[in-house]
Amino acid sequence: MPHFDVLIVGGGQGGAYAAIQLRQQGFAGTVAIVGRENELPYERPPLSKEYLLGEKEWERLLIRPAAFWQEKGIALLLGLEVTAVQPTARQVTMHDGSSMGYGKLIWATGGEPRWLACPGTDLEGVHVVRTRADADAILGRLSHVSRAVIVGGGYIGLEAAAVLRKLGKEVTLLEALPRVLARVAGEDVSSFYEAEHRAQGVDLRTSAALRSVDGLERVSGVRLADGSLIECQMVIVGIGIVPSVEPLLAAGIKGGNGVEVDAFCRTSDDNIYAIGDCAAQANRFAGGAVLRVESVQNANDQAACAVKAILGDAQSYAATPWFWSNQYDLKLQTVGISSGYDTAILRGDRAARSFSVLYLKAGRLIAVDAINATRDYVQARKLIEEGAMIAPEDLANTSLPLKDLPRH
Repeated sequence: MPHFDVLIVGGGQGGAYAAIQLRQQGFAGTVAIVGRENELPYERPPLSKEYLLGEKEWERLLIRPAAFWQEKGIALLLGLEVTAVQPTARQVTMHDGSSMGYGKLIWATGGEPRWLACPGTDLEGVHVVRTRADADAILGRLSHVSRAVIVGGGYIGLEAAAVLRKLGKEVTLLEALPRVLARVAGEDVSSFYEAEHRAQGVDLRTSAALRSVDGLERVSGVRLADGSLIECQMVIVGIGIVPSVEPLLAAGIKGGNGVEVDAFCRTSDDNIYAIGDCAAQANRFAGGAVLRVESVQNANDQAACAVKAILGDAQSYAATPWFWSNQYDLKLQTVGISSGYDTAILRGDRAARSFSVLYLKAGRLIAVDAINATRDYVQARKLIEEGAMIAPEDLANTSLPLKDLPRH
């Protein structure tokens, strides 16, 4: 049975960066990445944007070229899925029955797209956007598609809608909640993006419940709860992910909606770490709440944190959360975590398509959504990290830059 000093399960952003960090920090032991896909580690965010549009070819999505992994002595064990973990024996079992041992295990599996719970989801033409194969399947069918229905008004759904409109497709977007981006942004941001997508020709419907996906072998339409039918040739589902942690939970590692980790990204087993979308950690930017942060930034920073701990230089995770989304000519940049805010301040002019929304909790600045307003994003970041308290009327005053506003 092969044995690796550090075994990384998951070949996405977090797993790849952990391996890179191990070598950059001088680790000379054996390192392997177990990846379910038969692909070199690659960036996922462009899949729903530049890759679908054809603006980025596949090679530019690779985190490192093939030669890098060989040169650094990092074994890529691709096309394998870990189905069981034996913490006491320090080994994992694969879907094919093979096993391998580890000294330290880094769990970086991300999550699986959440699937629709209505009839018809097994029809040909129902897609998600999580892997290269998912994106290629969509691209392979687009020439036969005149109208697509997108289910979910989060970032993935909105980005896919923007791409499909640019490609000349008719698009209907269905969001079950009363507004898009409801879980991650305030009402000003939601209503702005709803108006933008409608102006771009998207038939965007909120509070829209899906009854079924209709068709014989292929999708021919979707039926709403009110009985109405929307004809289409493709359905793209973007309603979140389910963290891929079952083997860990089955092995007795503490968790639920993700696997719980401490300040050093260590699970309830000292030899097992977890990072990225599947890891639930207390976050000071969310008032200490234990949550999963689904972003490239978090995956990379948790990877660095876990590696430091493994190498004996444990430092508490303290990274500032940030996120971005590109739709049409709009660049949304978010810093902080806005959940739990009690006040939202609009700064700038929505009509000019350059503004920010600043979120306060008990008078303290906790997050900002900046739309085509990079200066606000950069300056608000420092204020959020400081936990600055600034009067709402000052935050709304665009005659002064954020960095020059008086603190209270």
